[in-house]
Amino acid sequence: MNKDILDTDIQLFINNNLYTDVSDLILKGIPFNHIDSKLIIEQIEAKKRSVKKLPTWFNSENIYYPNKLNIEQTSSEITAKYKADLVSGNSLIDLTGGFGVDTYYFSKQISTVIHCEINSGLSEIVKHNYKTLNVPNIECLNENGIDALKRIDETFDWIYIDPSRRDDAKKKVFLLSDCEPNVKTFQGLFLKYAKNVMIKTSPLLDIKATKNDLKYVNELHIVAVNNEVKELLWILERNYKSELKIKTTNLVKSGQQVFEFNFEEESTAIAKYSAPMVFLYEPNSAILKAGAFNAVSALLNITKLHKHSHLYTSDALVEFPGRRFKIEKAIPFNKKIFAKEKISKANVTTRNFPLSVGDIRKKLKIKDGGNIYLFFTTNLSDEKIILICSKI
Repeated sequence: MNKDILDTDIQLFINNNLYTDVSDLILKGIPFNHIDSKLIIEQIEAKKRSVKKLPTWFNSENIYYPNKLNIEQTSSEITAKYKADLVSGNSLIDLTGGFGVDTYYFSKQISTVIHCEINSGLSEIVKHNYKTLNVPNIECLNENGIDALKRIDETFDWIYIDPSRRDDAKKKVFLLSDCEPNVKTFQGLFLKYAKNVMIKTSPLLDIKATKNDLKYVNELHIVAVNNEVKELLWILERNYKSELKIKTTNLVKSGQQVFEFNFEEESTAIAKYSAPMVFLYEPNSAILKAGAFNAVSALLNITKLHKHSHLYTSDALVEFPGRRFKIEKAIPFNKKIFAKEKISKANVTTRNFPLSVGDIRKKLKIKDGGNIYLFFTTNLSDEKIILICSKI
């Protein structure tokens, strides 16, 4: 960490050039001879990536940023707030602290928090930023989290771990056993020192396989932001032996779309099927990741259009964790029949349909946008159909 970066003139230069093309800055030259220009460029690029993701950091003065890869890998503030709402108690240790966004929000719920980060430069940055942000109850340790846990040798209310999902060659990995540290190996140690453990994993991990890798899983939270799944949160509780509870949450501007069910419930739930009715429902991405296709039908008392379509319908409008539409018309997938509708502009979605959105637009000459929503899907009779809808 080069503290010259925090000089008033350099900070002003960074803020004034957040949206300047980096190539132009390099060509013109950075007007500070006593500091490596690459460091200033790095600060500009990292801060620019924090505008929406980390508004608290972005809007605070004298924040020191790590490289842009650290910013890309760190939790957003919106998901960090979500995680913080899941914990309570007096003590928590974050074994893989990183840039410290999750730890920052945990400190608002927990009295004493420890941030472990093995990278000395990053640990120093985080410690500086916490001081700048006036956070008094986080202790920063420049130490491997596993080693710190053993050395401290005390129990915590919570352990939090976000294992690295990149290998030594900086390639992304998606198996739990390929992450560092290997939580499958160390879960016994975690539960020795804490009754509750939260593990953040990649949204690409297979839920069933990961469930089999972990012991005493109480809850799985599948967290999406604006319909993009961002993380899976596994909550382990020492000696827990009941059913795994799954909570899907889509964080949107209007609030949270939530759907909860038990893991075994999906295999025993019986979905109902029907032709399109008055309303159409499209599940959000968190539900699709959870694979709760039968449970959605059974628990919300709505019917599916087809086993593999994952679209639902009903005569009476219900609250639904996803998008809702009114079906104006259902027609066969036929170019001549569609031409009679005189639709030249629409939003197109496919579910269980052989053609891509691009192919459909080209074939039927449909421009993107407007207030009409077209769903190209398959019905109970395995017929290809088009649902002409308006959004609710």
